[in-house]
Amino acid sequence: MVPPVQVSALIKLGRYSALLLSVAYRESQALQLPETQAEEERKIAAEEEKKQDELKRIEITDEESILK
Repeated sequence: MVPPVQVSALIKLGRYSALLLSVAYRESQALQLPETQAEEERKIAAEEEKKQDELKRIEITDEESILK
């Protein structure tokens, strides 16, 4: 078996710092994710509601034009 290699303390510090920063970044992104999803759902619902309103207006104008 090969004996373990001595790694500089500076290299260890850099590796662990990068690891901790990546974990912290992922955690912050995970906390923002539900807010982002909720905003997207609200936008989609608003767009669908606008489409439904427009379709209702078109139906009403079509019915009025047929009756005239």
